[in-house]
Amino acid sequence: MAGICNTDVEILRGYHNFDGTPGHEFVGQVQDVAGASAALKKRWIGKRVAGEINIACRALGFSAVCRFCRRGLRRHCERRKVLGIVAHDGAFAEYLTLPLENLHLIPDAISDEAAVFVEPLAAACEILHQVNAKQFHEAAVLGDGKLAQLIARVLRTALPRVVLYGKHSQKLALARGAKITTKRVRGDAGDLHTA
Repeated sequence: MAGICNTDVEILRGYHNFDGTPGHEFVGQVQDVAGASAALKKRWIGKRVAGEINIACRALGFSAVCRFCRRGLRRHCERRKVLGIVAHDGAFAEYLTLPLENLHLIPDAISDEAAVFVEPLAAACEILHQVNAKQFHEAAVLGDGKLAQLIARVLRTALPRVVLYGKHSQKLALARGAKITTKRVRGDAGDLHTA
């Protein structure tokens, strides 16, 4: 199962000049493990997985890894390929390939419909690794789209107050249901004069 992300829509419009199969939010079943021992194949084949989309130096076969990978920042690898976005076919196909180090097992208790959100939720959770949220009392999230909604929810786990600014009443209502303060804006210079 694969999710459709706004990035996929932008790829169809020419984003990154990608020429391949898009799709990076997915849950699937491992069908084969190339070049692996029988024990490793037994461990993975048939398992449900989601995958990290950035394929880093080591997985690409480079013996000398880039400065980001040396620092443990594989997701920011200078030579990375990105599933369904940069130089690597994605999940809108019957089969896709990813290195084992990119795969994460999905527990049986999690449905495919929920598991397909692992990638966007992981992207939202990344903010807690990039910013020490505990040093703040509140945060503002600009925009009320899908990723902004997830980021607001993630920040709300670490902060007492999160305000989501957006243009769409229905989307803002979703955030309020998660105990997130919302503020409707028009998205023009008139917003600068409101309290």
